[in-house]
Amino acid sequence: MGLLSVGEPLSWDETRDLSVYIRHHGIQQFIYLFRKTEQHQSDVLKFGDEIEYMIVRFDDESGTVRVSNRATELLEILQHPENNAQEVATLWRPEFGAYMIEGTPGHPYSINLSPSDKLLVGNLEPSNQNGSNQNLIQSNLITNNSSKIFSFLKVIETNMQLRRRQVRDLLEKNESVLSISSFPLLGTYDFCSPSSYADPITGYSRSLFFSDQAIFMGHPRFRTLANNIRERRKRNQEIYLPIFQDVNTPKPFIENFAESINVNPQNVNLFQYRLFVDEAKKRQNEYGRENQVYMDSMGFGMGCCCLQVTFQASDLQESCLLYDQLIPLCPIMMALSAASPIFRGYLTDVDCRWSVISSSVDDRTVSEITGLDPLTKEKTKKIYKSRFDSVDLYLSESNVKYNDIKIIYDEDFYKILTENRVPKLISKHIAHLFIRDPLVVFKEKLETNDQTDSDHFENIQSTNWQTMRFKPPPSSSPEIGWRIEFRPMEVQLTDTENAAYIVFIVLITRLILSMDLNLLIPISKVDENMKLAQKRDAVNSERFWFRKKICSTKKLYNCLEQCPQNFSNAPPQTSPPVTPQSSSTLDSQENDHTNDNHSLCSSEYGLLTIDEIINGSKEKSDDDFPGLIPLINFYLESIEIDAEIRCNLNKYLRIISKRASGEMPTTAQLIRKFIHNHDKYQADSKVTNRIAYDLLKLFDRIDIDSISFEDLYAKVLKK
Repeated sequence: MGLLSVGEPLSWDETRDLSVYIRHHGIQQFIYLFRKTEQHQSDVLKFGDEIEYMIVRFDDESGTVRVSNRATELLEILQHPENNAQEVATLWRPEFGAYMIEGTPGHPYSINLSPSDKLLVGNLEPSNQNGSNQNLIQSNLITNNSSKIFSFLKVIETNMQLRRRQVRDLLEKNESVLSISSFPLLGTYDFCSPSSYADPITGYSRSLFFSDQAIFMGHPRFRTLANNIRERRKRNQEIYLPIFQDVNTPKPFIENFAESINVNPQNVNLFQYRLFVDEAKKRQNEYGRENQVYMDSMGFGMGCCCLQVTFQASDLQESCLLYDQLIPLCPIMMALSAASPIFRGYLTDVDCRWSVISSSVDDRTVSEITGLDPLTKEKTKKIYKSRFDSVDLYLSESNVKYNDIKIIYDEDFYKILTENRVPKLISKHIAHLFIRDPLVVFKEKLETNDQTDSDHFENIQSTNWQTMRFKPPPSSSPEIGWRIEFRPMEVQLTDTENAAYIVFIVLITRLILSMDLNLLIPISKVDENMKLAQKRDAVNSERFWFRKKICSTKKLYNCLEQCPQNFSNAPPQTSPPVTPQSSSTLDSQENDHTNDNHSLCSSEYGLLTIDEIINGSKEKSDDDFPGLIPLINFYLESIEIDAEIRCNLNKYLRIISKRASGEMPTTAQLIRKFIHNHDKYQADSKVTNRIAYDLLKLFDRIDIDSISFEDLYAKVLKK
């Protein structure tokens, strides 16, 4: 969601002229914030999840489905209790899409709950549809009298169910709230309800496909972002995904932009329509590529949904430790949660949304991407990644040898930060974020007190969207500690699955701290893994760089033999062939920004399947990998856990284990299977409105509790 300041946004020209001012004051604000909170201590782990939802509208008569642009209307009702200072079980925020909303628990969860802790789970009984909207979102607070460890498990999924119910109770009869990563028809003709169309000549997006009315209009941040990113880069976004080559897919696949534009000839005069078609032909010549699905707007990325979790660490040092140790898990969890195979009505050859979002908010100019002035061909400052991309460096000084890619950072800001006693790697991280221009500046927020406010810092911080986010305590809430945000996961279809992914990451953080795990590999290898993780069926077909020896003692490995290895009954999978290569070799794309100051031992890490990473090596040897779930089981056996809680833990771990082994398909695999089995699918990579309608109707049956997610998988896979 990002920083939602209130006020009048400046134009891009005005914002650009204030860039140095905003960034300078942002650095000063961070320094004051760091000094004030450097010694901040938190007694207990707290965490909270964020789930983004889409509202869709079905037309059962025509067999079509569209996104429903009612977020503004729904949020006005959902936020009413919070805005009136009531204690609430859930919090609601806008997202980029006019059809999207974000829900979180009303308060963070705690790893250990005291008798006085209130767990906000609300009333899940079906509501009276004739009652007032106010009554629909009144939540009951119940007191949990358990102080047992992991008692939070009782409320995570329940709170997710409550969120879904609160939205569903406000919807019209033909609408549904779905936790889907990408709407399959986004950017196709007439994909919005109410109907709205693209305008490639004027407006915020100037897209051939994405309508400005699909941007959330209840806050100026989102439309200003869309406009200013496009203006800064001096051209529309260039987003490409490889088409999935099916039996009847044209070879080569070449799309006709003029035939694909989301423009209704009845809504514009003939002159305008011809202008739009001419613009489509012009972009076809400039941006058309063989065998690629093309997208041209921020909405294609930020219009997707995700699942995130934020942790509060005990102090600054622990936040850096968890931040670093979770970085290598980002691509692994992305592949495990893959849920986005369809874009703009085409079946693509990727399973995740990450590269789409990365390109959709990439505000770099041509010279910043290439390192060359397009006119003079002289060398210029090169920025290697989009604002939305993978993490570039570890933050703990003990891990500096793994920072093996070149970091572009503002040297003046770095000097100011280090001179003010900010640790070197944190200084470099902040100075790296601050190479970016501010994208949204509000006139009313220009003059701030750097010692008490942090708006200018958050302006830059919140528009750097990396796989992990390092978050200092907010200046306005001294009770909140140092936090880290885990951001790579795709949202899942059901609350049970979403809870499983959140619980798994929570357990990994406990494992890291309790057993002193070391998951680190070179950042360059994490970047390689990020590319692999987005590929079709990466969870089963790819091998990923991962640390081999993550525990320091043999005793721990010996104890693992006494614990169940995993929850999967699937036979061992044959590992995919791997091209022999040195583990210290970088691909050609990254050779120009490699830091060779530190030699790394190739025996520290190797190529593993996700099944091996999660469930452990199938063949026992001195070099076998124990598996994260067997380690979790060993950890759980070492602490006293209530039987009911352990049963719930096993339920969630079983989902992760079976996904990793291939016994349970990812959401992306499930969608592909459904498409291929549909009687209207022509094996041409096209997902028609009828196919999308049937797919989302099936997902809607989960939402209204008609079928369980286990039944869903069985129903699709048995065909």
